[in-house]
Amino acid sequence: MNAVIGSHDVLLVTLDTLRYDVAAEQAATGGTPTLSGLLPGGRWERRHTPGSFTYAAHMAMLAGFLPTPASPGPHPRLFAGSFPGSETTTGGTWTFDTADLPSGLAAAGYHTVCVGGVGFFNKLTPLGSALPSLFAESHWEPGFGVADPASLPNQIDRVAEVTARLPAARRLFLLLNVASLHQPNWFYLDGAQPADGDTRESHAAALRHVDAHLGRLFALMRRPCLVIVCSDHGTAYGEDGHSGHRIGHEVVWTVPYGEFVLS
Repeated sequence: MNAVIGSHDVLLVTLDTLRYDVAAEQAATGGTPTLSGLLPGGRWERRHTPGSFTYAAHMAMLAGFLPTPASPGPHPRLFAGSFPGSETTTGGTWTFDTADLPSGLAAAGYHTVCVGGVGFFNKLTPLGSALPSLFAESHWEPGFGVADPASLPNQIDRVAEVTARLPAARRLFLLLNVASLHQPNWFYLDGAQPADGDTRESHAAALRHVDAHLGRLFALMRRPCLVIVCSDHGTAYGEDGHSGHRIGHEVVWTVPYGEFVLS
């Protein structure tokens, strides 16, 4: 990372609520050609999230604690705040002397931008402003949120505006929080009705919808760009009687992760 920071833009895409098993199945069956064409080996890496719901997971990730590989560690981190005794900070880790990654990258000359999706980014309340406040520039509107089936295209429109006015010499750190996988997602499944509610199948349909639009997002990024795409947590659709997240179930804690460079 010490060779990347300063020479590359950085794009962090959090596919909010995306389950690992659904992501892996869609990649294996051709449902996500855009992502599969960019992920190393065309496959997701199986990781464990640092938090079981959006706020906790994003606060951790934006402090440098990205989802951890599911195999036994320790696992060196890409980014880390200066912290004496850290066993996951190595010579390849880019370290910063601030409390969070956005301010650390800002100190390194990056313009930091957040385009939010779910309610923890809506800036309508003090809690909904906590994550966006970490960035120099942040955006949210109802059309970016969970209730709008066109939320991701709407968000990418805003990303296009941001990148169009960014000075050529200024590096960019962009967080895009994608709301489409979060409930409600029933409307992405052909033939589904509101009474059907959300299901594992509509979750998969939402991922296919997202994949169909991510190519445009990646085309907007300047080269070279380090891209990190991951889920912040999964969600349950009836497994062991559970629904939703903020619980300690395998389908919540296990998330897909991928990183690659657009060059």
